[in-house]
Amino acid sequence: MTSEQQQLLTFPTDYPIKVVGRPSVEFRARIHAVVIRHAPDVETERISERLSANGNFLSISYTIRAVSREQVEALARELSASEGVLMVL
Repeated sequence: MTSEQQQLLTFPTDYPIKVVGRPSVEFRARIHAVVIRHAPDVETERISERLSANGNFLSISYTIRAVSREQVEALARELSASEGVLMVL
């Protein structure tokens, strides 16, 4: 998170985060487990998936109710370090 983003955010806030990787049941489960660990109250209707045109990549988007900058940073860090994750936005 840039310092400009930090200045613009006031918590709690709805915070979107997108994770990109190769599509598989294991990838989905791994990512969901990480998100639930950091944002246990995420609602299923605030989760969406999108497969790339050729089906090679899957993006999973979550909108969490973030309560602090530290929460968002810890979530992004753990997602980035997760097996199979190619990008976190």
